[in-house]
Amino acid sequence: MAVAKTKEENRYIAATGRRKTAVARARLTPSARTIVTINNKEVEKYFDTEPLRVTALEPFLKVSLPTQFAITVIVHGGGIAGQATAVRHAISRALIEHDPSLRTTLKKEGFLKRDPRAKERRKFGLRKARKRKQWSKR
Repeated sequence: MAVAKTKEENRYIAATGRRKTAVARARLTPSARTIVTINNKEVEKYFDTEPLRVTALEPFLKVSLPTQFAITVIVHGGGIAGQATAVRHAISRALIEHDPSLRTTLKKEGFLKRDPRAKERRKFGLRKARKRKQWSKR
């Protein structure tokens, strides 16, 4: 006997995460096992170094969930490290929508705050944002 899936079973949770100029949109869909794809690539292929993978998937390491998710992330802008942090922010926000009791754990780790640090703009008359020419008295 075939079991018809209801609309509730196919629903996903969407959230957006940001860091510097990187923007990540994550979708969490309940699944039989955890599968992570970023820009239609496996997470191991997209984030090729271990620290970047750990940064991106840190929310799952900090909270233990009995449910498994199929995670699809679209990320653009910024560099690879900013993208990893944006993915972490998006996944954390989506987990909060799934289970609000995780909020205290994720907030304590700092995963829910958008990191406001960004490169300072260059000012005219200076070599970089704050670097100046050497001043000579004579």
